[in-house]
Amino acid sequence: MSPAQADHTRPTPDFLDNDFPAGREGLALDIPRLADGAALWRIARDSRVLDLNSPYSYLLWCRDYSGTSIVARAASGEPVGFITGYTRPEVPRTLLIWQVAVDQGQRGRGLAAAMLDALTDRAAREWGVNLVETTVTPDNIASDRLFASFAARRGAELTREVLFDAAVFPDGQGHEPEVLYRIGPLTGRDAEEPRGRADRATAGR
Repeated sequence: MSPAQADHTRPTPDFLDNDFPAGREGLALDIPRLADGAALWRIARDSRVLDLNSPYSYLLWCRDYSGTSIVARAASGEPVGFITGYTRPEVPRTLLIWQVAVDQGQRGRGLAAAMLDALTDRAAREWGVNLVETTVTPDNIASDRLFASFAARRGAELTREVLFDAAVFPDGQGHEPEVLYRIGPLTGRDAEEPRGRADRATAGR
């Protein structure tokens, strides 16, 4: 997915002090900043699982899609995990999760789930998001478990269908099919009408 589509850009929130809850064991959950782009690229590279995009794309994401993304910061302020996402232009109450990554030393502590909960809670409050989508390759067991457990916590239905078959990727890439996970409607936490931000609910990515 390319973020370089300015007409689908959601505005950066007008509050710079983040409203995400506290993280785990000294970690803070925050809105990405432009200066975080290089760290997000490094975390994605070191995951050895995610499709690695150009450093430019992560910088652009931190500028244009920070409002629908989240980072986890160590006490030093350095990102140690992130989720990038956007709301779909045609269906702005749907949050598409693009990438989820956590540094090796922070794995196994529930950080990915904490970031996902915090991000979707905020998207529900601010823009009335009530459906989450993502794509997962068949061999990515960790992501399957992450989103299945998220659906269970929200009391939401999870459906799966192939979105991009292997045949649509460039020849020689050996890319696995991308399976679309759709989770919703979200219930039980903050899936409600947006709080006075209807203008942003139509901004898309």
